[in-house]
Amino acid sequence: MGPRLLALEGPEYDREVLDRVVAHLRTDGLVAMPTETVYGFGCMAGALPVGRLQKLKGRGEDKPFLLLISGASAVPDLQWSPQARELASVFWPGALTLILSDPGACYPPGVRSEQGGVAVRVSPHPLVRALLGPLGCPLVSTSANDSGSLPAQRAEDALQMALRLGADETMWVLDGGFLEASEPSTIVDCTGPNAVLVRSGAIPFNRLKCVLPEIDENA
Repeated sequence: MGPRLLALEGPEYDREVLDRVVAHLRTDGLVAMPTETVYGFGCMAGALPVGRLQKLKGRGEDKPFLLLISGASAVPDLQWSPQARELASVFWPGALTLILSDPGACYPPGVRSEQGGVAVRVSPHPLVRALLGPLGCPLVSTSANDSGSLPAQRAEDALQMALRLGADETMWVLDGGFLEASEPSTIVDCTGPNAVLVRSGAIPFNRLKCVLPEIDENA
């Protein structure tokens, strides 16, 4: 058996289908879902599902995945610098990814980097938020494509990519409709004494600098 496709277009989501997806995630299943940028592959932040996602994407622990969260309170064990809180208060929900220190090693390799950082973002996409509520914990996320391929803007694109990568029945593709082309999220490292831009993206550096004048542009 291969991946299955489920229709989940808003603004009102079928509660029964959402409950099935949440149960699937809680039993270490994988999903493909729309975010505010592109379709992404996701799972819960356990060693088994993260390992499945690493195998699917062909990713090692040197390229960790990010976490989609409902808000700062969802990851209290991560180290929130004043700069990280300031950026989050202005740009979340939105296409800003913050890298925070995980001093207690609360997250597994593949999510936690070798340097001890974990990347987090609050997505404004209603389907992500509808899943995070009942799930009650972060979702691991990575773009639903392989290196060199175009981002997936439709569920069908994500499904075809999942098949190409060898996904099996543990992958559920959630059809949340077509996503307009957009830039990837901007990434800022907040693990050190000063925030540093890691990747330019949907939120330009000059907007970050308006909020945080001391931010460094060079990683």
